[in-house]
Amino acid sequence: MAQKLYIKNMVCDRCIEAVKEELAKSNIPLYGIKLGEATVSSPLTSDQKSNISIALQKRGFELLEDRNSQIIESIKSLIVDQVHHKTEKLKVNYSTYLEKELNKDYHTLSSLFSSVEGITIERFVILQKLEKIKELLIYDELNLSQIANKLGYSSVQHLSNQFKKNTGMTPSEFKKRQSQDRSKLDAIG
Repeated sequence: MAQKLYIKNMVCDRCIEAVKEELAKSNIPLYGIKLGEATVSSPLTSDQKSNISIALQKRGFELLEDRNSQIIESIKSLIVDQVHHKTEKLKVNYSTYLEKELNKDYHTLSSLFSSVEGITIERFVILQKLEKIKELLIYDELNLSQIANKLGYSSVQHLSNQFKKNTGMTPSEFKKRQSQDRSKLDAIG
């Protein structure tokens, strides 16, 4: 009988590989893995759970035991995956997406998330999108219109307003500052 392990701080493919490694080192057969969650083939003994918990902590992860923590981590993982790793934009709003994926009422999810994290799910989504915008601006492969479309903004103006409100600078000011900082680093080397 398979068992799900909920793991905090899994945010990328390298994290998935790191967790796979630790499970393999501990001889724990893996059934499936995705951001924030690993499914093992059979229930862990208390010794196995303790050992894997320690091994994961050394790598910056945390094995979550509390159900509310597991739900919150699932919310975060779904949002991070959607914003940072999916190539197609979400076709429904985040509330519908989270309700469907977690099989829970959005109001319940939202209340839990806000009470524990101190911010709303909507704010968390915005913060993740802002980080993705920064990343895309630095890579300089897409123009602002393409970035706005990719991240589901209604317009470039909406993206720019949200970016400025949260960072204190426009996307072009951010891009210019990053370019100047890189030039300074290149001059040092």
